[in-house]
Amino acid sequence: MTTPQAAKPALLIAGHGTRDEAGAEAFRDFVRELGRRNPELPVAGGFIELSPPPLGEAVTELVERGVKRFAAVPLMLVSAGHAKGDIPAALAREKERHPSVSYTYGRPLGPHPALLKVLERRLDEALGDSVRSPEDRADITVLLVGRGSTDPDANAEVHKAARLLWEGRGYAGVETAFVSLAAPDVPSGLDRCVKLGAKRIVVLPYFLFTGILPDRVRHQTDGWAAAHPGIEVRSADVIGPEPELLDLVMERYREAVEGDLRMNCDSCVYRIALPGFEDKVGLPQQPHFHPDDDGHHHGHGHGHHHHGGHAHAH
Repeated sequence: MTTPQAAKPALLIAGHGTRDEAGAEAFRDFVRELGRRNPELPVAGGFIELSPPPLGEAVTELVERGVKRFAAVPLMLVSAGHAKGDIPAALAREKERHPSVSYTYGRPLGPHPALLKVLERRLDEALGDSVRSPEDRADITVLLVGRGSTDPDANAEVHKAARLLWEGRGYAGVETAFVSLAAPDVPSGLDRCVKLGAKRIVVLPYFLFTGILPDRVRHQTDGWAAAHPGIEVRSADVIGPEPELLDLVMERYREAVEGDLRMNCDSCVYRIALPGFEDKVGLPQQPHFHPDDDGHHHGHGHGHHHHGGHAHAH
């Protein structure tokens, strides 16, 4: 272990775990690719449950490589029970096992414009030549299917991703469904699309890698489609180990290392060129004046948020 490596916090990737070996291997391949792309950085990854290696083993691997500090990034799209409770508890346990090690904890990945870009690509792939221009999207309804959680905040994050995917892209609509633990389920979500007038539907799994649950989404979609021959239904692929995902993990790593705590900047139109809102990037913002504020004529603003030389209020 060299001194330069020890000086830079390592990267620990925390995964959910799956009983699907292909999905688990996709995670392990992803961790290895992160290491190849960042040779100066010690990288390790482990699972909370179901798949080897466990998270504790990944921490031990880093310690044996001489690591004293690391940043843990949850490889998860939404902040549900695992990201909010299980991973912090596991990290606290590892801190007891390795008292000399310190760590910071990053935030989950989505919704982020980079992931929305990949989701849009998956939709285009599923539609193929049937959509030749942006105008053709007006006939397409998307059903974004999340994992599902008993945590309403996590389920709300899927709805946020759906809305952001719909904004500026020209689809007839983007509805949401869940494959487990939350309503509506996939068949109910497809029923809702039809009630809203959909004739062509693409079911888009909001998952990083293949696994039992994405397979279940496709199976349920196929079953519903067979029972509704008058509706065109296509299935899109999962996000997968795309360059955008690799870059986003490193962005979350840097946030954790630098203590870059943000507001909802990932989807802020003044910071990110979201489809249809590109003209708002960097736009100077003026504070709102409250009529009951005695000093309103002085231009006092609250909660200004600086992005690259300008400020806006959230």
